[in-house]
Amino acid sequence: MAREGNRHALLVGAGIFISRIFGLVRQTIFSHYFGVKTDAADAFSAGFRIPNLLQNLFGEGVLSASFIPVYARLLAEKDEKEAGRVAGAVAALLSMAVSIIVLAGVLGASHVIDLIEPGFEGAKRELTIRVVRVLFVGSGLLVLSAWCLGVLNSHRKFFLSYTAPVMWNLAMIATMVAFGRRMDLSSLAVALAWGSVVGSGLQFLVQLPVVLRLVRQMSFGMSAHVREVVHNFVPVFVSRGVVQISAYVDVLLAGYLPTGAVAGLTAAQTLYTLPVSLFGMSVSAAELPEMSSALGDHGYLNRRLNGGLRQIAFLVVPSALAFLALGDVITAALFQTGRFTHADARYVWAILAGSAVGLLAQTMGRLYSSTYYALRDTRTPLKFAIIRVILTTGLGYLCALPLPIALGIDPAWGVAGLTASAGIAGWVEFALLRHSLNRRIGSTGLPPSLTARLWASAAISAAAAWGVKYEIGMRHPRLDAVAILGVYGVAYFGLTYLLQVEECSRMVGRFLRR
Repeated sequence: MAREGNRHALLVGAGIFISRIFGLVRQTIFSHYFGVKTDAADAFSAGFRIPNLLQNLFGEGVLSASFIPVYARLLAEKDEKEAGRVAGAVAALLSMAVSIIVLAGVLGASHVIDLIEPGFEGAKRELTIRVVRVLFVGSGLLVLSAWCLGVLNSHRKFFLSYTAPVMWNLAMIATMVAFGRRMDLSSLAVALAWGSVVGSGLQFLVQLPVVLRLVRQMSFGMSAHVREVVHNFVPVFVSRGVVQISAYVDVLLAGYLPTGAVAGLTAAQTLYTLPVSLFGMSVSAAELPEMSSALGDHGYLNRRLNGGLRQIAFLVVPSALAFLALGDVITAALFQTGRFTHADARYVWAILAGSAVGLLAQTMGRLYSSTYYALRDTRTPLKFAIIRVILTTGLGYLCALPLPIALGIDPAWGVAGLTASAGIAGWVEFALLRHSLNRRIGSTGLPPSLTARLWASAAISAAAAWGVKYEIGMRHPRLDAVAILGVYGVAYFGLTYLLQVEECSRMVGRFLRR
């Protein structure tokens, strides 16, 4: 059973890795044409986030918590007729709700900007409004794509659902390559928004044929199980909404900082979300259907949760330390081209270093939330998410605006305070999730000895990589990054193997058998 779960996590991770690679390519090309400290970069980056609130509210996270547990249980009980009714009803309800919200977003885009980016003025504000109107249309398609993901994951078809975003990234890449040299930055931002809409449609359509084959008895009637999904949907929707307020606060505060803060935050979060998705989401997505099929067996849930936490920590700890110690190497290698300068790379590094503070808490917190959802408890994560947002808002304001002034530093660096404060709030939320769940299913978490070995291995490896960086410098960002990060990775795996970290030994063993 554990081996099957590992295989599913590997499939999710592989799919996410492929799609994220294309996402990095998209961000690199975006940086080449738009840079960081331009109005068009800020306008598109802000606009790109705003309609994504819709996707995040209605999409994967909410469906994972409300739809998958019910649908996966019906599949386990071989009740395909009722499973088809649930899938069809959820698709219909989602389509209706999203259509109304998309229409309201398109018509009221100017009011949305006034609420979310009051710091934008003049031509920058007008461009953001144009971008948002276009992107709202694509967001509706991305929500339907998330419904496909929920169906596919419940049927253990993980790879397709997580590689589908490649189509979205490809459409945006093709738009920038085709028009990047022929348009001014404002026109290119609008064209890129339309490229995103086309990609959203392709992402949905590439999954739909497989979904329709799997849901052979789809219907659209209401039932007790459909009502259960709706009942679970409401608190999770509110919970996701609360979390999105945190993202909204970041963008709002960044809008009051000098030009480049919003675009820099977006570039940093492109990197930050890579390990969150690869290692946190992959394990959580693979475990949720398994946990949902074993309701009542707390010992089983405890074992799966602890096993998943070890998998996450083994790969997230070195990711966090790499962002903190070697973020300039990573950022320069990926984004330093065209209008994106080495100074921009160092700026994004500072933001990324702040994000590293809460990286481990956020990835492990995803798995804890999945465990609550498997227990049909959607309200406990909501309470702790509210606490997190309150902390993020208060700390974010203090660290982004008054603190740089008090310290006498450039206000532009306040955006690093935003990400660091969000990380601190993430650790508080994680501690609350763990404490509450431990009282229900027994002791959970990482053994202290494992934690010490992981952090020590990562710290020694980072010191070795710094030595290489000092010797060779950063004259050729991409070539130098291969050497510096190569030393870091080899040293980390070597040390964890010598220290008998089980996850490393298992990974090395699988590699040698092949």
